Amino acid sequence: MTVRIAVIGAGIMGADHARIVAGDLPGTVLQVVCDPSRERARTVAEECGALDVASDPLATIARSDVDAVLIASPDETHAPLTLAAIEARKPVLCEKPLAPNSTDCMRIIQAEMKTGRPFVQVGFMRRFDPAYEEMKALLIDGILGRAVIMHNFHRNVSAPANFTGLMAITNSAPHEFDVARFVLDTDYSSISVFQPAGVDASQTGALVFMVLETSGGQLVNIEINNNAAYGYDVRGELVGEKGSVFLGAPAHSRINIELKSIERYAPDWRPRFAEAYRLQNKAWLNFVKTGVPSPIAANAWDGYCATLIAEAGVKALSEGRKVVLERAEKPAFYLGKAS
Repeated sequence: MTVRIAVIGAGIMGADHARIVAGDLPGTVLQVVCDPSRERARTVAEECGALDVASDPLATIARSDVDAVLIASPDETHAPLTLAAIEARKPVLCEKPLAPNSTDCMRIIQAEMKTGRPFVQVGFMRRFDPAYEEMKALLIDGILGRAVIMHNFHRNVSAPANFTGLMAITNSAPHEFDVARFVLDTDYSSISVFQPAGVDASQTGALVFMVLETSGGQLVNIEINNNAAYGYDVRGELVGEKGSVFLGAPAHSRINIELKSIERYAPDWRPRFAEAYRLQNKAWLNFVKTGVPSPIAANAWDGYCATLIAEAGVKALSEGRKVVLERAEKPAFYLGKAS
C-alpha cells in the first residue's frame, strides 16, 4: 500500500515535514505541496520530489489522489482544515495547536466521534523524543518512586516581531503543557502565571513563569523565555520520592580551545527534535495504514486539553490569580487512548 500524502503549508514546518515524507517514510508518495504562494510550494516540491503543487487547501484535501493530509499551515487554519479532512474521511496530522481556542477543538472532537473512528493526530512531537521517553519509562518502572514535581524551561534565541507576550503561553508553552501531562499521566487542575517585575505582557517574547497543579497532586513549573539570546534550549527534570531524572539533549560535539570547553546551541528547535519529528511521522504513517492510533501520539482530546490550559494561562496572567481548570468530561471515545 502506497500512501499519497498532501502537505498543506510550505513554510519552515511544512518544508521539514515534506522532507521527512520524501526521505524517511518508505511506502509514501509526497503527492502535493499546497501553499497560498505557489512559488513557495513549488520550491519545496522541487526539493522533495512532490508530484504536484496547489494553492487551495480545501480542494487539495478533497482530491481523489490524496489519502492523508499533513497540516502545517498558520494556526488559525488548523481547525477548518482538520474538519475538512475528517469530513473527507482522510487521516490528518495537524501541527499544534489543534485550534487556537477550545471551542473549535470541541467541534473537531465531535466531528471525529461522529465518524465512529479516529482520524486526528496532533503534532506534539516531544512525546516521541528519546529523552522524554526515557523519563516516562523510569517513572513507570518505579525507579523514581512517586512523581512529586516536574521542572521545565523553554528558551529561544529571539522572538519574531509578531510574537506577542501572551503567545509565550498560547504558542510556546503548549509543548510543555502536553509533554508534562503525558509523562505524568495526569491532568491539570489549576494554573498560575507570573512575570518578573516591570515586564509588559504585550512585549514581544515577554518571559513568563507558570506553576500548574495536577489532579494527582504534583506540581509542574514552566519557564518560557523567547528572548534568551544564547540559543535554543529546552531542559527538564522530573523529581520523584526516590530520585530524579534530567532530560539529556543530543550534542554531537564539544570544542576544547583556548582554555575553554564549548558546546554549541542550535538556533531553533529543529535540530533538537529532529528525531522526535521523524518518529512521530512514522507513527502517523502506521496510523494511516492501519487505522489504529499510536498509544504515544496525541489525539484530538489531547489537543483540546493543551488549548484549554493555554486559555486558562492567559486568564491567570491577565487577572493576576490562580485559575481553576474547568474541563469537559473526557468522552468514552478517547478512553484508553493517548493520555
